[in-house]
Amino acid sequence: MSPTEPRSHSLRALLLWILIPVQVAVLSIALWHSSHQLHNQIDLAYDRSLIGALRAIDHNIATDSGGLAVELPYLMLEFFELAADNAVYYRIMTEDGLADIGNQELPLPDTRLESNVPVFYDRDYLGTPIRIAALARRMDPPLYGQARGRVIVMVGEDRSGRDSVIRDIMLRSIVRDAFEVLASSGLIFLGVLIGLRPLTRLYRNLKNRRADDLSPILAPELPREVQPLVQAVNQHVARYARQARRQRQFLDDASHQLRTPLAVLNTQLDYALREPDPAEARTALLAMRQGLIQAQRTAAQMLALARARESDAQTDTLMPVVLAPLAQDVIRQLYSLARQKHQSIAMEGAELGATVQGIEWLLREAVLNLMDNAIKYTPPGGAITLRILQEPGQIVLSVQDTGLGMTEADIRKAGKRFRRGQAGKHTHGAGLGLAIAHTIMQRHHGSLSIRSSGRGCEAALIFPVSDSRSA
Repeated sequence: MSPTEPRSHSLRALLLWILIPVQVAVLSIALWHSSHQLHNQIDLAYDRSLIGALRAIDHNIATDSGGLAVELPYLMLEFFELAADNAVYYRIMTEDGLADIGNQELPLPDTRLESNVPVFYDRDYLGTPIRIAALARRMDPPLYGQARGRVIVMVGEDRSGRDSVIRDIMLRSIVRDAFEVLASSGLIFLGVLIGLRPLTRLYRNLKNRRADDLSPILAPELPREVQPLVQAVNQHVARYARQARRQRQFLDDASHQLRTPLAVLNTQLDYALREPDPAEARTALLAMRQGLIQAQRTAAQMLALARARESDAQTDTLMPVVLAPLAQDVIRQLYSLARQKHQSIAMEGAELGATVQGIEWLLREAVLNLMDNAIKYTPPGGAITLRILQEPGQIVLSVQDTGLGMTEADIRKAGKRFRRGQAGKHTHGAGLGLAIAHTIMQRHHGSLSIRSSGRGCEAALIFPVSDSRSA
């Protein structure tokens, strides 16, 4: 691969690199969230047992004797230790610290306790992390000299038991989620392979096609998202097929029309080379010159016809074209040919300023071919008239001559390439002029009309327009 060649990307790899990491990230976030919830739920369950022990101890505190006394429910504490599978600590004290019962090093919370509201917090005690529940309430009856005194009750539990439970549940969750990640990743990989299989089949079908097979791609099994791509490829192939047909047609036309003139030129050249008489050689050269002119005109007409046909697939924009200046330029271009045959050329309707929507170079070629035909088929001394008319719903540009005219059969076949009428048998030509004009008018959604009277012929380009524009 060259440094400037764009690198191709695998759609399969792109999908997998997007879907699987996103899935792993989502599951990781879900695992973190579930572990956080699990931690809170286990703490809540253990804290409820802790608050039960706290309430039981508080229920057995007495201040009736004037001092702080407690009848500890040791059986309850032992049961709590067995249920929690951890060491349990307790502390009962007055708020002023004068009376303190139990594990006196059990730490207090950082903030002052609110009466009758239990508080839970974590501390290190004797080098071990513990969970403590603390409750403060007013003494009833109060101790001597402490009318507003409060008693604080604390129960602590070693966290190792609940942390072990959390780790065990988390480990099972991680194993379960890892299995889900692997299973879902496998399903995603399998789904991507199955989803891309129609594209693989399409690739193989196209690869195995013959080089000349330009038929549309038929793949109804492809996903809806890929169908627009197939349609675009079919449109591109159709354009290429039309272009190939035009090229083949042009080559066939060139082979058909230029083979005979070139053979004649070769024969005339051989004759001129063998002829010792300079006058006869000059006559042969003049004939060769006329043949070259005709071959050049035929080649130009075939190129014009090919360009007119190819314009169907191009994006040429229709622009306003004023017909009078265009027609005058064509008359000036062909005036010398008419003078050679002593023909007169007149133009009518230039003052109307008629304007049509079209492609200027194509319209110029159409008018040029009509005028060339009129000059060719009009005898010496004849007259040619170019008219521009504005009629309801249409604009007409016509070329009328005083030649031999056309038969009804010739008029019906007019517009076909290489088709020449009875009058054309007495002149040189390839029969392409009317075919070019007909093709150009199809491109402009107009028409070519031919009428012939007893003497002369009229060929007209008819452009449909709205009434408001033709008024």
